[in-house]
Amino acid sequence: MTTLEARTVHPLSMTTEAEVTAVRDVLVDAGLLTEHVRVAFFALEEPPKAEVLAHSPGDPVDRRFRAVLLDLSTGRSWDTVVSATDRSVVSSRELDPPRDGQPPIIDTEFEMIEGILNADPQWLAALERRGIEPSTVRAVPLSAGVYDYPDEVGRRIVRAFGFRQDHEKDHPWAHPIDGLVAYVDLTARSVDRVIDHQDAPVPETSGNFDDPEVQGPPLDSLKPIEITQPEGRSFTVEDGHVKWGRWDLRIGFNEREGLTLHQISFDGRPICYRASIAEMVVPYADPSPVRFWQNYFDCGEYMFARYADSLQLGCDCLGDIHYVDAVLADDLGNPRTITNAICMHEEDFGVLWKHTDLFTGSREVRRQRRLVISFFAPIGNYDYGFYWYLYLDGTIQLEVKATGILFTSATPGDYATEVAPGLGAPYHQHLFSARLDMMVDGLANAVDEVEAVRIPMGEGNPYGNAFTRSRTRLTRESQAQRQAAPDRARTWHIVNTEKKNGLGGPVAYVLHPQGGATMLADPGSSIHRRATFATNALWVTRYDPAERYPAGDFVNQNPGGAGLPAWVAADRDIDGQDIVVWHTFGLTHFPRPEDWPVMPVEYTGFTLKSVGFFDRNPALDVPATQAKHCH
Repeated sequence: MTTLEARTVHPLSMTTEAEVTAVRDVLVDAGLLTEHVRVAFFALEEPPKAEVLAHSPGDPVDRRFRAVLLDLSTGRSWDTVVSATDRSVVSSRELDPPRDGQPPIIDTEFEMIEGILNADPQWLAALERRGIEPSTVRAVPLSAGVYDYPDEVGRRIVRAFGFRQDHEKDHPWAHPIDGLVAYVDLTARSVDRVIDHQDAPVPETSGNFDDPEVQGPPLDSLKPIEITQPEGRSFTVEDGHVKWGRWDLRIGFNEREGLTLHQISFDGRPICYRASIAEMVVPYADPSPVRFWQNYFDCGEYMFARYADSLQLGCDCLGDIHYVDAVLADDLGNPRTITNAICMHEEDFGVLWKHTDLFTGSREVRRQRRLVISFFAPIGNYDYGFYWYLYLDGTIQLEVKATGILFTSATPGDYATEVAPGLGAPYHQHLFSARLDMMVDGLANAVDEVEAVRIPMGEGNPYGNAFTRSRTRLTRESQAQRQAAPDRARTWHIVNTEKKNGLGGPVAYVLHPQGGATMLADPGSSIHRRATFATNALWVTRYDPAERYPAGDFVNQNPGGAGLPAWVAADRDIDGQDIVVWHTFGLTHFPRPEDWPVMPVEYTGFTLKSVGFFDRNPALDVPATQAKHCH
């Protein structure tokens, strides 16, 4: 057994630098990773669920990794799987871009954009006409989408805006050069076309939120808050295996989804096999000739988690913190470690349960706390924090924190807010897809849609106060494409079809949606076709290990129809089966002046809560607080 094999104790162990290096060596030896080839995506190729569930400590593990390779000189690309254990290429398939889509945009390509633009006469002429020095322009290359441009089919394209930067510390987002966009061929390293639609004055407002003069005098009346745990933290972490209270789970990390949770169980009973944010799309609402195409899939087009922050104690996380590093591969296939990528800590969360009884004189109160597992990723102008919360009463919650800087324009109007003099912020949405591979007390699961029902006044309800609830089993994939309905308190119960609780009812976990808007773009639009997952709040599919990403494996320049709409066309049985629940949630953002020059956090997410999974309150055993100030 080699050192690499000996270290791997579980099929889902977190990626190591040695494994990345081993994969790179295999690709080089096979002639697949050459001078002009770059690694556009790299992640652990997780074994199918059945293999992982059958694994016992000490069993041999074949650690496989998926690497998408891009030849910068030709634009050709390959989807490749390598065994780091056997040091061999398992498979390699060349992509067909018009059908499959393109690999994600990589750092090497971002870095070449300004050079390409500054060599183009049309771009330089447009800047000169505006009196702007090219050396002051920061180019922002953005995913191109798919539109009615036959000459772009099969080619690797981005579209680029310019922002003026007045000095090294100046935030260029405050100075958009509006009415101007360039379409760039990344393989040819040339500009296809420049659209110079209109002259709009470049806003002169400051976006330098980190400048003390912009911030103003500090609010010095705030006193320090210190979080201490004199006896240390209550959880343990070993090679990604986490134990806290009655909770047991594994954590992982990859550049496309970021933080992943695996084999989540409570008191030895499984709840969810795998949970992740599998995609996010940010569709913009400005239909102008230079902006109509603005729609970003931050996971599928940019692999946003490769930019995850190294978190800092006292700033990003408070308390007795456990950090976990994440190992990725850079464009050349070399290992790159993000230190402190994942933050884990406990938080007090107020009262868990309490009662003061007038008959017995009993006064009991217990405090709630939660285990927080989080990471933060800046991507372009925005910063996204993803926080998974596990509570003492068996609740699971996901909260996304959106902050950063608004993407700006110089044309406030019908589709943008003026957030500073002459500075616009287009309307947009942030829509996330949670992939929840459920395993509620076993593999035989189904989904019931449960909602409130008003009862008309009349016989049996003479005073009109009655209401009840309905329960509808979603039995096939065609039926399980649903919208949230906050006015009816609609929820979705993931039930085990083979087990009952002590009261004879279904063992279940309930998905509570927040009920925000789904995709607002027209059904005939390109973005609606490419991000169909975002048109429903709920999808339910039969488990298939190959079905990982709701907009398809290769989102960049994919014409649409991939992922969820393709899979559910099979209309598989999902009643009492091994199922995956996909939940779309997010924000519809009409920016405010208060969101400039840096945006206070906006929150979105969802909750999974037990309903009949336990026979009584599962947090009765939480001890009373022993702190000296609680008597």
